[in-house]
Parts: sequence; C-alpha cells; structure tokens
Amino acid sequence: RTCDQLRCTACDFRVSLFNDYIWDQSCDYLFFRNNMPELNKLRAKMIKKKGARAYACQCSWRSIDELTDLQTEQQLRWVCGKH
Repeated sequence: RTCDQLRCTACDFRVSLFNDYIWDQSCDYLFFRNNMPELNKLRAKMIKKKGARAYACQCSWRSIDELTDLQTEQQLRWVCGKH
C-alpha cells in the first residue's frame, strides 16, 4: 500500500504512479522534467510489467516490482500531500 497523494518537496510536483509499468533504463532527469505530467509523452519510456508500479515527479523516478519501503531512500523527497 502507498499513499496516492504523494508530493515531491524538491520540485513541488505531484508524484504520478502507474500500475503494471516500470521505467525504461534510458530515463533521465531531462526526460521527466520535459514530459511530466503528459501521459502520452511518458509512455515512450514505459515498459509493461504485471505487478510492478512506476513512480515519477519532475525530478525523481522509481520502478518498484517488490515490497519496498520508499522512506528509506534518502534522495527521494516524497511526502504525503493530502492526508
């Protein structure tokens, strides 16, 4: 389970999440900076993977395919935005 209202305190952008997708290895900072939150542009670097979830804001991104505690990742500045 994860909060569906995550917000990044670094770029002040809402964190988008995509069920059953991971990010391509070629993703970089400029890709997300230029394409968030336009799903039709993001799809160019999304790979279908059942049971996975892809997260992204304008400055950070993660692909998760197993139970992971995102709070342990110091470089992520994602916090609950509404609860």
